[in-house]
Amino acid sequence: MSVFTEETRVRAREIIARYPADRSRSALLPLLHLVQAEEGYVSPAGVTFCAEVLGLNKAQVGAVATFYTMYKRRPTGDYLVSVCTNTMCNVLGGQEVYDTLVEHLGVGHDETTADGKITLEHAECLAACDYGPVMTVNYDFFDGVDPQGAVGVVDELRAGGRPMPTRGARLCTLKEMAVQLAGFADERDGAVADGGPGEATLRGLRLAERHGIAAPGYDPKTPIRSKAEADRAAAEAKAKAEAAKAPAPAPSAPAVKPEQATGSTAPDVKAPDDKSPQVRTAETRQPDAATAVPDAPGTKVPTDGAPPASRDAQAAQAAGVAANPPAGDGKPAGDEAGAQERNLKEAEAETGAAGAGSAVASERGVQK
Repeated sequence: MSVFTEETRVRAREIIARYPADRSRSALLPLLHLVQAEEGYVSPAGVTFCAEVLGLNKAQVGAVATFYTMYKRRPTGDYLVSVCTNTMCNVLGGQEVYDTLVEHLGVGHDETTADGKITLEHAECLAACDYGPVMTVNYDFFDGVDPQGAVGVVDELRAGGRPMPTRGARLCTLKEMAVQLAGFADERDGAVADGGPGEATLRGLRLAERHGIAAPGYDPKTPIRSKAEADRAAAEAKAKAEAAKAPAPAPSAPAVKPEQATGSTAPDVKAPDDKSPQVRTAETRQPDAATAVPDAPGTKVPTDGAPPASRDAQAAQAAGVAANPPAGDGKPAGDEAGAQERNLKEAEAETGAAGAGSAVASERGVQK
């Protein structure tokens, strides 16, 4: 028997229907939230359910479920308490808040209290540096928290209360939040009646209003095109672009100068890829992916000065060979065989005279 209710299956079909038939795989993210809303985490059964309704294999679903931290892979408490311990919040006291909650609740990162109420985690960033240190409960913000304030919030949650976040709507459980993340409205009475934006958040909006900046109009009811429609539109756009680039037929009238044809008297401007010799020289010395190879057709490698005459080059090469004789008998260049033999004989003589151990005599011979 399936662990998922008929309501979940109906909602799953509704989620899939939001996407074009050839893009149903895009429904995987909200479907994972949906199964988490019923079980409190993405269980193996939830992975199997998503794979079946989308026609995927479990490995494909599991790869997505393990990538995003919002999908929990083991049972989670009613309230997910996340404390930011990243740089900004840490400087402002975020680590002290987290350490205090660890000691107070008796759990560590990604662990749940015995009563099943609280799951604690430290977060790398909660995207609220201007309100740090911050803590979220099921992704709703508590700004500027201190250790005592954080303890007060979790104690109220364990007692059955729902403290009001600094910003946003009223708190809900993790399962209720997962339903919203799956794309369904919060049906609780007055769920979005309270809360509001923070002052720092409104700063950007007020600046935009003052300077007359607004987002372009958008109709949210605009349908999403299928892949076939998108490909067809792309092909039509490409055909129009190629037609615009096609050379015009030869004119029957006498040729005119460009400035006469366009009516422009502006001077000619070099093409953007017409680089100076200095730039080309630098690219040749420190090439990147866009630098042409030296032997490419039409490529001329710049030099610092006039190339040497062949006679000078041959003389320089001969001088270099004479100053660096090749090594012989497998010895590195520069070693003298006579000096090595002399050192070896002196070491053997000292060994026989002193009667010392071979290791000590060898050391003396090497030092000498």
